Amino acid sequence: MEQLKDYEQHIERALDWFWNLLPNLLLAAIILIVGLWVIKFINRLVRKFFEKKDYDPALESFLQSFIRITLKVLLLVLVVTQLGVKTSSLVAMIGAAGLAIGLALQGSLANFAGGVLILLFKPFRIGDWISAQGVDGAVKEISIFNTKLNTFGNQIAIIPNGQLANGNIINYNAEPMRRENYVVGIGYGSNIKTAKDILLDICANDGRILKEPAPEVYVDSLGDSSVNLTLRFWAPNEVFWPARFNLIEQSKLRFDEAGIEIPFPQRVVHQIDD
Repeated sequence: MEQLKDYEQHIERALDWFWNLLPNLLLAAIILIVGLWVIKFINRLVRKFFEKKDYDPALESFLQSFIRITLKVLLLVLVVTQLGVKTSSLVAMIGAAGLAIGLALQGSLANFAGGVLILLFKPFRIGDWISAQGVDGAVKEISIFNTKLNTFGNQIAIIPNGQLANGNIINYNAEPMRRENYVVGIGYGSNIKTAKDILLDICANDGRILKEPAPEVYVDSLGDSSVNLTLRFWAPNEVFWPARFNLIEQSKLRFDEAGIEIPFPQRVVHQIDD
């Protein structure tokens, strides 16, 4: 009988606690529903604001994600506080949880900080062709924790922002023009002046190669089997590769017509008859 009375007392206390908590629980549910709707509405306004402004797409994506996460954290604090949890206790819990999560997710925090640095200092933008961490590709997306590159073979490479922010980056689109050092070897018996004139004539007849700064040809070095010439020319980024490929093809064709030899490795085999 005494045990039955204890059970009844526990049940009564539980019911009392539930009925006392019910108003706060209902109010917390209302706050949660209304808060989610308000967050959705604010995100829609932010998105429309960025659509009217000409901001960097990467910055827009980053700020929208940051605003959405921040608002949801604030909403969570309001809901938990409404359930009766003291603000001071909640702050202490969040601080302890933040410390534990920070220690466990050091790499993710480093990537987040790297994303902030990339958006602030802008070493590259969406659409730029870069070389970083052993990967070459066009920047497709800059998110909070990583950056996506579209490689030459149309694969997606995902690089953590922490490594990008602290590593070497080559941005091929940072400047509107690009210079090439094209090296070609000719035989020691070939006419150097004729070879130089041919290379300069190819540049003069290719509208993609800039006339100013003017292309230049130098004798770069005297190799074991060839005289190495270096042609330096400038071309806009968007036509650089077609101009370079055309130069390589035309130099071979024109050298053949002029009788200029391009040395290549040869092996001589002597047969000794018994």
